[in-house]
Amino acid sequence: MILQNAFPVEAWQLRETFLDVDMLAQSESLFALSNGHIGMRGNLDEGEPHGLPGTYLNNFYELRPLPYAEAGYGYPESGQTLINVTNGKLIRLLADDEPFDVRYGELRSHERVLDLRAGTLHREVEWLTPTGRCVRIRSTRLVSLTQRAVAAIRYQVEVRDDQPLRVVLQSELVANEQLPGASDDPRVAASLQQALQPEHQARNDLWAVLVHSTKSSKLRIAAAMDHRYVTTSDCSTNNEVYEDLARATFTTVLEPGQTLELTKYLAYGWSAVRSVPAIRDQVAAALTGARHAGWDGLLAEQRAFLDEFWAGADVEVDGDAELQQAVRFALFHVMQSGARAERRPIPAKGLTGDGYDGHCFWDTETFVLPVLTYTMPHAVADVLRWRCTTGDQARERAAQLGLGGGTFPWRTIHGEECSAYWPAGTAAFHVNADIADAAVRYVNATGDTDFERTTGLRLLVDTARLWRSLGAHDRDGRFRIDGVTGPDEYTAVVDNNVYTNLMAQRNLVAAATVAERYGDEARELDVDREEMASWRDAADNMVVPYDDHLRVHPQAEGFTEHAMWDFEHTPPQNYPLLLHYPYFDLYRKQVVKQADLVLAMHLRGDAFSDAQKRRNFDYYEAITVRDSSLSACTQAVIAAEVGHLDLALDYTAEAALVDLRDLNHNTRDGLHMASLAGTWLALVAGFGGMRDHDGRLTFAPRLPGGITRLRFNLQYRGARVAVEIHPDAATYSMHGGARALTFAHHGKSVELADGRELTLPIPSPAPQPRPRQPQGREPTRRHTR
Repeated sequence: MILQNAFPVEAWQLRETFLDVDMLAQSESLFALSNGHIGMRGNLDEGEPHGLPGTYLNNFYELRPLPYAEAGYGYPESGQTLINVTNGKLIRLLADDEPFDVRYGELRSHERVLDLRAGTLHREVEWLTPTGRCVRIRSTRLVSLTQRAVAAIRYQVEVRDDQPLRVVLQSELVANEQLPGASDDPRVAASLQQALQPEHQARNDLWAVLVHSTKSSKLRIAAAMDHRYVTTSDCSTNNEVYEDLARATFTTVLEPGQTLELTKYLAYGWSAVRSVPAIRDQVAAALTGARHAGWDGLLAEQRAFLDEFWAGADVEVDGDAELQQAVRFALFHVMQSGARAERRPIPAKGLTGDGYDGHCFWDTETFVLPVLTYTMPHAVADVLRWRCTTGDQARERAAQLGLGGGTFPWRTIHGEECSAYWPAGTAAFHVNADIADAAVRYVNATGDTDFERTTGLRLLVDTARLWRSLGAHDRDGRFRIDGVTGPDEYTAVVDNNVYTNLMAQRNLVAAATVAERYGDEARELDVDREEMASWRDAADNMVVPYDDHLRVHPQAEGFTEHAMWDFEHTPPQNYPLLLHYPYFDLYRKQVVKQADLVLAMHLRGDAFSDAQKRRNFDYYEAITVRDSSLSACTQAVIAAEVGHLDLALDYTAEAALVDLRDLNHNTRDGLHMASLAGTWLALVAGFGGMRDHDGRLTFAPRLPGGITRLRFNLQYRGARVAVEIHPDAATYSMHGGARALTFAHHGKSVELADGRELTLPIPSPAPQPRPRQPQGREPTRRHTR
């Protein structure tokens, strides 16, 4: 368990008290810094040893062929893989010709701290060289949240014994680093070696720039560095550049107690259209801005940005210090993933690793964007505008499939479908409703009518047209959507998946409503009243399967008639099932990889009665194996709603600690952004009971045993809303609102004026027997400290 062994439980930081070389890949993900444009894994300054070297630019990728044993019409022809770009993190130290390497000499102390309020990664080391010299090294790294193209490092070396020491620092830009080999795990990225082709190199004084391009995707990247150094001893410098390397060298002799302090400024930029001179000058200008701010200025800007973020986003948890740390860690990384993405996607791993090839999935709209909607809404608008810019690809894909509107991809970087497995890719049409849902939620929470009239309308029209062409009315007039795959990837190509149908229903109604509201703009998209009426007709007659015998909703038509998976004879080492059993066997059994019907009850809870939710939850608990990190948070939300509060806490902790404890054994490939976002969802939508059906906020708060107080903040219609929950009452307050807020508390409508507080009692829940899970797949019982 990584967290229990190396990381003390502290409210506002993640502190590693010793270095475990065997766990470097995991810690590199945990200590990653990003602003949504630049991503830097928490690699050691000296570059080696490493688990997975990683410096990424959002949406900078290379194409690769997708091989098929048998070709088929409509199969995607090429994949897209996020590239490890030019590494500017490297600062190598030589002490009397001995290179600093944690594997040699004696590492007397080693500590790294990810400061969640400062937005920095700090490292402090005391090292005894193989020849017996003692050196202290301090470094602080940041990726700027205010200057989008900028990162910076301050690196200090101090002699800790009583003799002079010759010190050499080599600060580098390195392109085409050697990467680990490929894996058989489909969740791991393809390995692309030598992906960058050199185009231009230049240097001047302590400044250098490297420009490269990709061969197939035709993208161009520039990386530049500049330096400032401070020491009381004489220091000589040298600067050299090659095709894949730029190196600035600083050499001095330090007397006991003297230090050499180096500040390294980095700038990154990329473009699909700009020339070499243009992209070179772009990063040169960014460096100028960084130097103008200076190191102290960059730190101050970073702190100010995060102070503003935490003021509107912080979640306070009393009674479980580990969960408190985990939710802030989660919010920090979710914030980083979208802070300066600016019309780029948020990948499943953010920019913390290259897992899943750096692709964006439906996870973004369904799990990440709801959190950002209420904590950093501008990032949501940016991601949805990116989706809208991929509309041409979506409409082209729909036409290829013989459908109307746009078919947005299940996984992508640039907008084209990149899944080579069509049952889980092409057939997962629900991504289109997920995008529409995110757009509707954003507009409802912000009142951004300019967005709604432009981006929102375009997304809703394209997705509504897809559903109208994909589905059909049967002989009884019911609207069916057949041959689709829902969120559960262990059940594929089914008829009338409940989640898909209910989300499509909301999509169709929203499209008609918004098109009517903006008639002129809708007519420019060739939407007429007849088409809007057809959307409403399909929504009104949407098929929602129900099993009258079991009195539950089947995940899809016929699902509850399938044979049960043999959980009793499935050994623990055979999970996740997708790595040990053929899909055809999974598809014909009742076994659920991740919440599907249960997710429908969260996002479309307005379509189910309370009694249906309880019965459905108990039924699907018994067959859900949580082979996906997307599942625990949703199960937490509905467990809390139906009264299983302690079980909800168990699932909340699983979502929160998936990376801090490496529960799925793949944190090395990057953090699970959706599960991290799910920590907020489990606390706010679960124990806070927050829902936003039809654009109206409702709350039904209740706390589990072990949590004595929960407080969270929301940004809503320009105001900051705070909710503080105790076991017997909840207090609501609002600041900055232009008008009173009307919402519901446990079904009762109430009104909250700006600057006022309102305290309301919490009714006691009816006791519920704890439902069973598949054998061996029970969540770990939460024991708070």
